[in-house]
Amino acid sequence: MGHASSVRVPTANGSRYLQQLCKHWAHNLTVDYTPEAGNVVFPRNARGADWPGDATLTLQARPDGLDCRLDASSAEHLAALKGALERHLDRFAFREVPLAYPWQDEPAA
Repeated sequence: MGHASSVRVPTANGSRYLQQLCKHWAHNLTVDYTPEAGNVVFPRNARGADWPGDATLTLQARPDGLDCRLDASSAEHLAALKGALERHLDRFAFREVPLAYPWQDEPAA
């Protein structure tokens, strides 16, 4: 992949939001999930895009938050997916908005 970033979004509803995100994206993406963990694959050409490769989102529900890790094919791909995740999560967590997204980027591999 090459470009990755992680965040723990503070919320007491991590499992609920994980399941809502996964159910939403399962309509047109490859998604595997349980109430505690999820994995979403964003194809390189999703929605007409032309990224160098696929990207993945890994989710883990915690009592105090939702851990999210994005692995993308380029810095631009990563930035786009961060925005998409934040917009979707804010929509599902409208009672808690604004949520905090203290992203921790990893050095490119």
